Amino acid sequence: MELSLLGWPPDGPTLDLDHREFAYAGKFVMSSTGKAVAREDGEVIGAVAFNEDRTDAGRLWLRYVTVRRDRRGEGIGPELLAFARDHARERGYDRVRIAVNNPFAYEACYRAGFGFTGETTGVAELVLEWPSDRDPESYRAGLDRYRERDLSEAEEAFLERTGGEPPAVPDAPDADGRAEQS
Repeated sequence: MELSLLGWPPDGPTLDLDHREFAYAGKFVMSSTGKAVAREDGEVIGAVAFNEDRTDAGRLWLRYVTVRRDRRGEGIGPELLAFARDHARERGYDRVRIAVNNPFAYEACYRAGFGFTGETTGVAELVLEWPSDRDPESYRAGLDRYRERDLSEAEEAFLERTGGEPPAVPDAPDADGRAEQS
């Protein structure tokens, strides 16, 4: 798998994804966000869109993450999130946030080194941030918020399988760029 940065928000990169294969496909046509992609054999298998926080120049928001339907569950999302996070750090952002609306995305973010802040957005998405102390209690608190919702059978089964400890993150850099093992 090849990961690449298509550009930052001022560059205006766009990406035309098939809505039958990718969730949020229409959001990647917008030129107001930066984009990064995962490719295999020249084909896009995952993408992330991001922009700077309008009120905090030190914070980048990952807005939309999508993995091709037939490739979900292979770890592409966490790799792509970590790739975008690392490029944000190199560009000078000291914090990266993402808001997620399902337990699958929540778990993927934890695998990429993000931790639950305890906050939600106005549309009930859970807010995760890097760097984070990744406290097991806050991880479980986020999972519990999903358990309070009407979930699909797949989401309920996923939560049944998910343990109470945050997933390990292989050599995730901390805010100073040093590798941390969790």
